[in-house]
Amino acid sequence: MTKNNIFFEELLQWADNLFREKASMLNKLQNICKLLKDEVAYYDWVGFYFVDRENSEELILGPFEGAPTEHTRILFGQGVCGQAAEDGKSRIVQDIAQEDNYLSCSIDVKSEIVVPIFKKGNFIGEIDIDSHKIAAFSDGDEVFLKLIAEKISKLF
Repeated sequence: MTKNNIFFEELLQWADNLFREKASMLNKLQNICKLLKDEVAYYDWVGFYFVDRENSEELILGPFEGAPTEHTRILFGQGVCGQAAEDGKSRIVQDIAQEDNYLSCSIDVKSEIVVPIFKKGNFIGEIDIDSHKIAAFSDGDEVFLKLIAEKISKLF
């Protein structure tokens, strides 16, 4: 087991504690964003996008931690988040400068990971994380974030 895996296991335990708190769903999501951003050095922006209930082909920005973004609504297929929404697959972009369909939030962002959230097999949203480091994310991040996404799906 690698150092990162042990660290991610510890974060999952902390996240479990946050999910057990008597708080609203939005507060729990905000607390997860804060936990991830504060504890993982290369997670510089952490947020959620959820499917718009009125337009099922559009994502709406939910709770987040980090710099404000102008991308509060994203159409399916648009950018890394929209691509993940369209096909329901995780995305790891190690160098956003190489991505043709990238929606730039900040000149500081160098890499991004997006992990879908499913409820009863249906795509309901995603975790989006930006890093100011090139090639910041590993398969370990994806596995960890899929576990977080699974826990989040139980809030819905």
